[in-house]
Amino acid sequence: MIHYKIYRNTSEIPKAWDELPIQDVFLKLDFLKGLEASFPSNISSYYLSVFKDENLVGIAIIQRVKMYAEDIFRNNGANTLKQFAKQVVSKIVKGNALVVGNLMHTGQHGVYFKNEAIAQNDYLSQLENAIDDLILEIKTKFNKKVRIVVFKDYFENDTIHENTSFFKANNLFKIQLQPNMVFEVADRWKSENDYVLDFNKKYRRRYRTARKKAANLNYRELDTDYLKQNSDTIFKLYETVSDNASVNSFKLKKDHFYQLKSHLKENFKVFGVFLNESLVGFYTLILNNKTLETYFLGYNKELQHQHQMYLNMLFNMAAFGINNGFKTIVYARTAMEIKSSIGAKPQTMHVYLNHTNSFVANTVLRCIVKYMNPIQKWEERHPF
Repeated sequence: MIHYKIYRNTSEIPKAWDELPIQDVFLKLDFLKGLEASFPSNISSYYLSVFKDENLVGIAIIQRVKMYAEDIFRNNGANTLKQFAKQVVSKIVKGNALVVGNLMHTGQHGVYFKNEAIAQNDYLSQLENAIDDLILEIKTKFNKKVRIVVFKDYFENDTIHENTSFFKANNLFKIQLQPNMVFEVADRWKSENDYVLDFNKKYRRRYRTARKKAANLNYRELDTDYLKQNSDTIFKLYETVSDNASVNSFKLKKDHFYQLKSHLKENFKVFGVFLNESLVGFYTLILNNKTLETYFLGYNKELQHQHQMYLNMLFNMAAFGINNGFKTIVYARTAMEIKSSIGAKPQTMHVYLNHTNSFVANTVLRCIVKYMNPIQKWEERHPF
């Protein structure tokens, strides 16, 4: 018999969870515990286990997200028409959402099942029942109505797209998002120098110019003690970048990076950028088996252009991946053009969405999603 259980904190999750053959650190307990200890104030998580008889055959992460206008639209420098549009959007979007996956990171890090033990249809059916239960629970326990259900981030070759009948039955419509920028490490690259030598003349010169502008910067890996003692400074640097985005759905807690480092240890790297021994930037990496995942970063806005800090961070991430034998570096879905200039390639991603209010037609929600996450026009660069 196929059945499921919903756990409301990581301490309840059975040991069998981590014994599943999952090659994704974002679904492992160490990461989930670190995330749970430092969730943004508007996010909490449910952990779904799907059983066949007494055997664990599938899991899912379902996040409850409380959407508020001040979080969604943090950058207020807009004209009157845009402010009006934001007010309309926030009235429809704000409230509770259930997200199958991790809202805080690009990629499919929300579902897993053993396809030799359970059919995808049967797994999704259990997931559907669990979502229905959570919608009822949130209404009963918190007196809040779930407005939106989201299944996030699937590459075009994901098998989940085969289950069109499931999404149709649940009024979940498919929408394309900005691409995920993915960097494939060539087998011939054994060092950063090998990578740079493959650049064409224009981009090799650009690399050298960027490195020259950063000559006065020093990079150091930060440990848990440093992260704990300097959380305010790190948070301000993160906030500088985060608040510059036109649309957000959360804000990290000040101890987020400390908690992840404490739980993930060597699988989470935080590198500080120093100028005259002052911390002026940082970037973070998650070691996910053979994939290197870029995570949050921050920098001093006044120094960013002068030292090309962001571009140099991207180069550093590529160098770390090459030097440490990673096959792929995931650069996520922002700043596509500059990421393509260091060698990342766009990979199309989709989400599935449903608004639980029948008066909000899918066409309206589709327009809102495109407004909040527009497919930007950009020119792909070809550095090799």
